[in-house]
Amino acid sequence: MQERIEAHKRFWSGEGPCLIQIPTAGLPKYFLDGYEARFRGPEAMWESEMARARPTADWPTDGVPTVRPNLGVIFIPSMAGLTYQIRSDQMPWPSEPLEREAIRAARGVDVAQADLMRLAAEFYAIHRERGDGTVFAHHADTQGVFDIAHLLYGDDIFYDIADGDEQGWVEELLDICRGLYVDATAHLKDLLGEDASSMIHGHGGPQGIYYPGAGARMAEDTATLLSPATIERFVIPAIQEAAEPFGGAFLHFCGRHEALFERLCRLECVHAIDLGNPESYDTRWLLERCAESGTVLRSQVAPQDGETWEAYVRRIAGLMRETGARCILEPLIAPEGREECAAMRELWHELTA
Repeated sequence: MQERIEAHKRFWSGEGPCLIQIPTAGLPKYFLDGYEARFRGPEAMWESEMARARPTADWPTDGVPTVRPNLGVIFIPSMAGLTYQIRSDQMPWPSEPLEREAIRAARGVDVAQADLMRLAAEFYAIHRERGDGTVFAHHADTQGVFDIAHLLYGDDIFYDIADGDEQGWVEELLDICRGLYVDATAHLKDLLGEDASSMIHGHGGPQGIYYPGAGARMAEDTATLLSPATIERFVIPAIQEAAEPFGGAFLHFCGRHEALFERLCRLECVHAIDLGNPESYDTRWLLERCAESGTVLRSQVAPQDGETWEAYVRRIAGLMRETGARCILEPLIAPEGREECAAMRELWHELTA
């Protein structure tokens, strides 16, 4: 795996070809059958995650095998007292939002003692004891500051943002959530033995990327519901303050919001962006924005109707050459066979070197 990590280092320094994470044949990115038992059982969780990650070790791909305790978006909100439900074969779902005083009581909570952090710590301990060094563990799902605030306080956050008399409370809420995010992320990094400003992160999948200058991952899906002015006032400062202790961040969001994408590209602390809905954007436009700012598009990229894997790779690589953008591609079209996947990786490297 060290050879792959060295390739990641060269990529981030501006040398060598762009990276591609080709999925292993026949394995789903997410697996939810029997999830409830795994959620409450770190050993079962570890075995399930390892079953997805192990085939990546000798697969023709640039990603390194990764596992995480898959505890859902309620991981950090639960540390503030948010309750949740686990339905059959589904990820955890938040229960009723908290009142203001309950959220205020969460300021400075000891995240190490939280139930889900204990499950994460047990997962990482199992991995240290039983892992063989070819699979790397990464952070549980931390979301982002504004997403955490939305999960804790519910849709009332939108009404309070619109009410000038309540905006002070929103700022207080975000400050509490920033503290939770920073403390939980720092503790996860301690459990993993990671440097503050670097990480391997798999973004929920069985393949990860090494980030030598960004030690945190954030997801800000709720921000796509906000106007650019509201994003500027409430979301951007929270991202900057939460990323600062970790040297920078890798950002994800689902949905379509061109203004949000452009603003994230211009943030110095954002090193790479992943899109949950790449089909909602014009690929050339995305790559132009990334080229202008030096941001890496570490993401799935939408295919065109009827496109073969070879045409897909050639089209995206051609757009990258024309725009000057750099991309870590998680392809949405890939062959099943090992030999064709190896050919896909070779072609991508050739065209993006």
